Amino acid sequence: MGWRSGQSYSQDLRDRVIAAVDGGMLVRQVAPLFKVSIAYIYKALFRRRLTGDSCVKARRGHRPRKLSPDQELALAAHIRSQPGITLTQAQAWLEADHGVTLSTGGLWNAVRRLGQSFKKKPCGPPSKIGPTWQRGVSCGAPPSRLLILKRSSFSTRPA
Repeated sequence: MGWRSGQSYSQDLRDRVIAAVDGGMLVRQVAPLFKVSIAYIYKALFRRRLTGDSCVKARRGHRPRKLSPDQELALAAHIRSQPGITLTQAQAWLEADHGVTLSTGGLWNAVRRLGQSFKKKPCGPPSKIGPTWQRGVSCGAPPSRLLILKRSSFSTRPA
């Protein structure tokens, strides 16, 4: 699980902490009483002194997506219809047809969300690697029984 930002304390707790400090209690006494940190109390007091308000600061959310759901579906259909498309071509198509300029990371995230990929499929069967030794010959066999490939060399010096 990735890192997550902590949640804000409730406004009720915030008001009770500030009221206790305003009532004459020391910050070091208030912190264990309400199970908050000393730093939190000082930050809340500083915020009230700075802005005149003790309300919870609005939490910033994530940036909204540039692609609408309809544009994401169009992108998925475009990738399926052109299996050999590259990332750059998909970015150019999005800008030309939908007027959306998307970063490389944003496009990758959209493609991943859609379950698509830019991975190219092989056009032929995988290559077969031949054996480099004869079966039944041990490693300590005499050189006459060893299989030596024509393009190999025992020398480690460059030619």
